[in-house]
Amino acid sequence: MIERIMGRFPEAWRELIELAAAPIAWLPGLQHMAIRFFFDSPSGWAATAKFVFLLLPILLSFAAIWCTGFSLYTLPFRSRRIDFVSTLLMTWWDAARAVWMYWIGILRMGAVVIGWLVTLVGLALKLGFEALRQLVLLPWSVSGRMTDRYFRGGVPWLAFGMLLGWSALEATIFSFTLMPTLSQVLADLAGTDGVPRATTMVLWCFLLLLIMGSFACVQALVEAVEKREVKFIVQIALVEMFVMFFEVMFLYRELVDAVTPWIVQQTGDSFHPGLFFTLGVAAFGWVGIRGMTWFLFGQYGTPPLLAFISREPMAPIEGRPVVKEANEPSWWKEPLADFKKEIGWLHDKSDQLLEYLALPALHLLAAAMNFAMVLITARPVFALPFKSLKEVTETREMLGVHLQPKRQASA
Repeated sequence: MIERIMGRFPEAWRELIELAAAPIAWLPGLQHMAIRFFFDSPSGWAATAKFVFLLLPILLSFAAIWCTGFSLYTLPFRSRRIDFVSTLLMTWWDAARAVWMYWIGILRMGAVVIGWLVTLVGLALKLGFEALRQLVLLPWSVSGRMTDRYFRGGVPWLAFGMLLGWSALEATIFSFTLMPTLSQVLADLAGTDGVPRATTMVLWCFLLLLIMGSFACVQALVEAVEKREVKFIVQIALVEMFVMFFEVMFLYRELVDAVTPWIVQQTGDSFHPGLFFTLGVAAFGWVGIRGMTWFLFGQYGTPPLLAFISREPMAPIEGRPVVKEANEPSWWKEPLADFKKEIGWLHDKSDQLLEYLALPALHLLAAAMNFAMVLITARPVFALPFKSLKEVTETREMLGVHLQPKRQASA
């Protein structure tokens, strides 16, 4: 382009024009060489390395050379030529430092990224092994935690569940043994041959309440004996005798009668149990079954049952310390606090990563801007190097202060 411009001048003026354009005439050819250097790459990796490491430094060098060449034309018209040349040389020094810091910044960014990747891979492996270990040890951890919580003291849910299960089992057995007799009685009363299907369920619920009431009477008798209230002991003992008589006569007797044919068969029809034998076996069966179930789980499961029915808190057992449960924080507070902490950490690291990415390139751009400002105002606008992005964001204020006209000294 410069050769075309010089070709338009007369032949007599051409040597003078070439001499005048000597500071910048060789730059277009150098730029074409640089373009061919970037686009003539043997591989994609080589082209990437050229563009990453050399593109911005070469652009800065071209901007510096162009501004320096144009500055030579302004030297005859400047008042403080020595200060201008000194400023221009210092700008070249800042440009060289900016190029060096650009390369160091790229290497530091690569090292940081590699370090983060290695750290994340190590963290992922560590979490994976820890998760695998926790998965393998999960059965033992869960059983240990459940055992620890179960033996801390509190509501004996296991005994409560066993009491309900045993009551349901007794109700089922007695429903099976009583249903033929009850069906016959109801059929005689109603004058029909069959009974409704809901009779079995009603009988089962009725027997379930009776059996749970039997355990409640035993609990009341035990509490009366522990408190040594003689009058109340006599009353509860009479009630317990009536309960025993009712269950033996109508429940356990039917069970013994169901087993009696087997006894007669085993003795070869030589033994025929009578009423007293049947009632005695039923009474011993009631005492044995109630005693075994009471000492196994009844004495622990009956108080929670009564407390559940009455909606009253259970009284603490004497000699056992009352364990007060600590007020645990809400389950969502700890994950929310961790989430806020992680978000803050990501913001800090994102700002740091942005500085690692932006500062090397901004150093080169600021150095190029300094050359242009030295050409125009004989003063650089940026003080290199930048220590943080905050210095770059204050560019508008710096330019406003820098470009204020100088006050003329009063005569």
